[in-house]
Amino acid sequence: MEEPRSIQSEGNVPEHHRRRILRIVRNVALGLVVLIFAIWLVLFITKGRFLKHPFERIAGSLMERQVRVGGDFQLYFAPLRIKFVAERLDISNPQWAGKPSLFAAERVDARIAPLSLLFGRRHFYSLDLVNGNVDLEWDKAHRNNTWTFGSKTGGKPLEFPTIDRATVRGTQVRYLDPRMQLLADLKIDPIVSQQANIGQAVGLTGTGRFRDTPFRMEASLLSPDATVNRGKNALKLRAWAADNIIDVSGILPSLADVEDVPLRVKAQGKDLSQLLWIIDVAIPHTRRYALTAQMVKDKSEYRFTKLAGTFGQSDLAGQLTVKNEERLRLDAVLTTRRLDIIDAAPFIGYNPDVVAAKGAVAAAAATGAAPQRIMPDAELPVATMQRFDATLDWRIAVVRSRHVPISDIGMKLALDRGRLTLSPLTFSMARGDVRSDIVINTRQRPSAISYDIRIAPTPMSRLLSGFGVAEAGTTGTMKGRIRLEGRGDSIHDSLATASGRIAFIMPKGTLSTRNAQLAELDVGTFVSKMLEDKLNKPIEINCGLIAFTVRGGTAATDPILIDTSKNVITGRGGFSFGTEALDMAFKADGKKFSLFSGQSPVGIGGHFAAPKLQVISPQLLTRAGAGIGLAIVATPIAGLLAFVDVGDAKSAACGPVLTGASAAAQRTSKGKPRKDVGNGTASKAD
Repeated sequence: MEEPRSIQSEGNVPEHHRRRILRIVRNVALGLVVLIFAIWLVLFITKGRFLKHPFERIAGSLMERQVRVGGDFQLYFAPLRIKFVAERLDISNPQWAGKPSLFAAERVDARIAPLSLLFGRRHFYSLDLVNGNVDLEWDKAHRNNTWTFGSKTGGKPLEFPTIDRATVRGTQVRYLDPRMQLLADLKIDPIVSQQANIGQAVGLTGTGRFRDTPFRMEASLLSPDATVNRGKNALKLRAWAADNIIDVSGILPSLADVEDVPLRVKAQGKDLSQLLWIIDVAIPHTRRYALTAQMVKDKSEYRFTKLAGTFGQSDLAGQLTVKNEERLRLDAVLTTRRLDIIDAAPFIGYNPDVVAAKGAVAAAAATGAAPQRIMPDAELPVATMQRFDATLDWRIAVVRSRHVPISDIGMKLALDRGRLTLSPLTFSMARGDVRSDIVINTRQRPSAISYDIRIAPTPMSRLLSGFGVAEAGTTGTMKGRIRLEGRGDSIHDSLATASGRIAFIMPKGTLSTRNAQLAELDVGTFVSKMLEDKLNKPIEINCGLIAFTVRGGTAATDPILIDTSKNVITGRGGFSFGTEALDMAFKADGKKFSLFSGQSPVGIGGHFAAPKLQVISPQLLTRAGAGIGLAIVATPIAGLLAFVDVGDAKSAACGPVLTGASAAAQRTSKGKPRKDVGNGTASKAD
């Protein structure tokens, strides 16, 4: 039986059907070629000038910006590369931006690889840019920027196309970041490149403002050929701001890519505090400094590692992190091998340069302190302390000082919304340890400041070696505590209003010093030792207490009581933190009979800056006058009676002395209340 015509062998298409399909494909292909050629021919002949308004409309829609071409416009294939020419081209900024235009240029002439507009990074065979102005700006929330198009895309990093040949003239760039409070206006030197080779460094110059500080800068792209190809670029930048010079150098992956890129940073100037003040960070003044570090930017965090350098005559090393988020925050870990005592002066408010040149009194006067005062009147930067937070862990090996042997300083600092704590602040002094906790709370107005300073047992031989105490023969030690609380926005004001207690305890030991003998004012003993050349024979101390009760900035002895093998030394009076006036008197009563004894107080007057020792007190002059009178009316021997010390001093019970008890708790060795130590008031001894 014959098969139907519609049924063919399996998998075969009739020959005439196949030929028909091929003709259709051929005709379509030819039609497309003719159409493309026609379009290309029309564009080539007309230079695509008729696409000016469609380009403005379509580009504006894609960018969600207004795009305008104020002069000639060309868009065509020449022959297979896109030729784009636009005169007085203007691309608008979003409404929130401070400038109306993201990009404006007198003329843009470019040849572009067509497929690069659809796939991968954009590739420019050539670019000729004349008098371009670029505005790069972030919004206040730092979520959107002017160069990222689309309302829902957020802020993307700035990317540059690959450019084989470029000619750039008269181009300026403006960059604004409100969160960083940075504004920069840069001018790019003319660029001429051939085959991706520029052949020389590209320079940038500009000015700007960082926070409230103006700056100027110069920069060079030392390998611009690589930059053109989006390769690695060697950057060298120098900026001048607030008497500081900052140098930045490093290798960038691309011109605008500084994220996670290690950069070498060097800063130098006459005062490190002026550099940090640029970012609203307050630190004490310093002498001239020079520091280097490696900086890495990670979003809003700047990490400075391998920090090393000097300030004044001191060295500094460590690391620092700056976070610029809702609140500025600094975290630092620092070490110093040797700190010059003059470089430490700013920590209590002195200008170190004035201290070095004129001394502490002149430095205090420079802060506004009254004459004869040594405590600075420099006010705390309260407003700034409330604008940033910080932590600091600083270790200092040795302090270079003539009189006070200090070493092994450990400082832990924390600043939280205006509350500054130094806890603990530790150091070793003359083989003894000092531990302090200091709180400066600027949240209260005026600031509430508390001091708690504990001194571990410290050998007096080294502690007082710069003040006439001989190390040989001195075995005595001293320990103490200072607890004060006051209100004020300077160290002086806080102490001038302070209340609390100061106590220094001397356990059993010996003290060898010429001045100690003078302080006893036992004339017979002093002369005999002087004639026998035994001035350095140690004084035997059974126990001693030098204590003050502080009320409203005035410290009153409470008590001063030192029991030696021969005398009982007591003191009355006090001093004022407000005026820095000293008004105290010390009296030594002998335990044994002495023929030649002044039996009168030794006065200490003047001020902290210039204390005055009154060895011959008015009481002694009175006794001398009485002696002369007796000698006149009676016999010369009778005149000596005025200087006789019958030796009735009551030894001290060392228990209350060694606990630092107040005057009311002091007792004689027989347990009776003492009547020679006052009651915690500032009246001097009679």
